[in-house]
Amino acid sequence: MTTYHQRVAQQKRALIVRAATQLFLELGYDRASLARIAEEAGVSKATLFKQFPTKAALFDAIVIDSWAGGDDAEVPSPGDLAAGLTALGRHYAALLGRPGMADLFRIVIAELPRFPELAKAHFAEGKLPYFETVRAYLVAERDAGTADIADPQMAATQFLGMISNYLFWPSLLVPGWTVTPERAIAVVDDAVRTMVARYGRQANR
Repeated sequence: MTTYHQRVAQQKRALIVRAATQLFLELGYDRASLARIAEEAGVSKATLFKQFPTKAALFDAIVIDSWAGGDDAEVPSPGDLAAGLTALGRHYAALLGRPGMADLFRIVIAELPRFPELAKAHFAEGKLPYFETVRAYLVAERDAGTADIADPQMAATQFLGMISNYLFWPSLLVPGWTVTPERAIAVVDDAVRTMVARYGRQANR
């Protein structure tokens, strides 16, 4: 594929994903047909089916696009628990604050009773890779002797939960909920201080 054709294909893919997200929200996953999505995106059905042969594949693309960059976040080197968690926490806050992230969660929640596989795909392809990045970092800090963490999985859940419970979940329920960049940084910094106080080796001596 030439550079030009790659660029055109990427542009059409973005149009399809955007149209699908909107129609899944408006009509529900089941009622939003691929033909309607192609029409809303302004592409032919052949173009859509070439990129996304099934609706499930299209939903997977929405998840992957929403979380893009989360699974390749660089794991900080162990040795400074506060600095490492600050980097990971701010990256997580930026992921949650992306346009369309709340819409993705709304689709999953609305369709969970009829399509539980959507939630499984969302977790496996979206949140889980980033969660594993945080868990692996905490394991490295423990192994380096700079943190006292008996259960890294629980610790990772606590850390990410402190961030998402303020920055993200209210946006699903409270109309007009917004968080300034300065407030987001403060939320992450508070979560880091809590983690260091609980798990930092100095704190536990």
